[in-house]
Amino acid sequence: MTTSRTNVDKVLLAAPRGFCAGVEMAIKALSWLVRSFEPPVYCYHEIVHNRIVVDRFKERGVVFVDDLAEVPEGRPIMLSAHGSPPAVVEEAKRRGSYVVDSVCPLVTKVHHEVKVRANKGYRIVYVGHEGHEEAVGTMAVAPQAISRVESVDDVDALPVFDEPVALLAQTTLSHRDWSDVAVRVRERFPDVWSPGRSDLCFATTNRQSALTAMAPRCNAIIVIGSSNSSNTRALERLAIESGCATVLRINRADELPANLSGTIGVTAGASAPEELVNEVLAALNPRLGVEEVRVTEEDEYFPPPRNIRELQSATLSTFYSMLGVPATNRHSSRDHDIAASTVLHALSSAKGPQR
Repeated sequence: MTTSRTNVDKVLLAAPRGFCAGVEMAIKALSWLVRSFEPPVYCYHEIVHNRIVVDRFKERGVVFVDDLAEVPEGRPIMLSAHGSPPAVVEEAKRRGSYVVDSVCPLVTKVHHEVKVRANKGYRIVYVGHEGHEEAVGTMAVAPQAISRVESVDDVDALPVFDEPVALLAQTTLSHRDWSDVAVRVRERFPDVWSPGRSDLCFATTNRQSALTAMAPRCNAIIVIGSSNSSNTRALERLAIESGCATVLRINRADELPANLSGTIGVTAGASAPEELVNEVLAALNPRLGVEEVRVTEEDEYFPPPRNIRELQSATLSTFYSMLGVPATNRHSSRDHDIAASTVLHALSSAKGPQR
């Protein structure tokens, strides 16, 4: 049990925080697969970058793989929210009995931009982190036409291209990761094309804005999320750059140190469940309570992937028909009304793989 920090005066709680719309969609989609198919269900890469979420699904019989060759033919397959290379998507369709691609729609937008620009003869300068699953999947859309950069030095090392240049980005970058690099690209290639709407994820930007708003009032900032989460690490770097004396990235409350005091800021990366935030608040036990620092409202909703929507609709129609329910009394799935945190918590109450 985590001991309360009696020297903590107040907690400033960032809002928005935690699950974004893409993570909400992906977690609910994989939960639906777990409940609908006999285990094991296979998932290509971690569904989202959070250790607690991944472990919860492992307990329910999900097997996470980095190579589809590890998946026996005829098993259900989920593709992660970060987006997969086209060749992986095709191999999953060939190998799996039922395949759901839970790629975030914002990542799909970037994949589309890459494909369109490459087909028009552009050289794409893509700002993204080396080895990150989203960057790997995006670059695989048009590998012959794309050059990845991560720093101003990388931009300076690019050759002079004969073809027109397009500028695209990994969605989970922070504005600080993106801005200097983008400026340098535009300096080197003044006629560069870029999309009318930024590739950077609105949820990532909102979480960074909330952190920036509360940082000047904090003696310490706690960032909840896993080390392989790009947007979580961006929050951590932003907190450090804000000048806060103590910045801690933790997976859960039992990693909190015992010597925290004063005003503590708390935020969570876009793949960190709200239950972890609640555990941290309980452990900090602030003497003067919790103040939410909200910079905007988020009401974005991404519906389940198409394959799931179609199967849910067919299943409900069959169910209603068998029971003779009149069409006027039939109701569609209430996915919009159910939070992924609620779905994830329900998984923890079930013991062992779903049978």
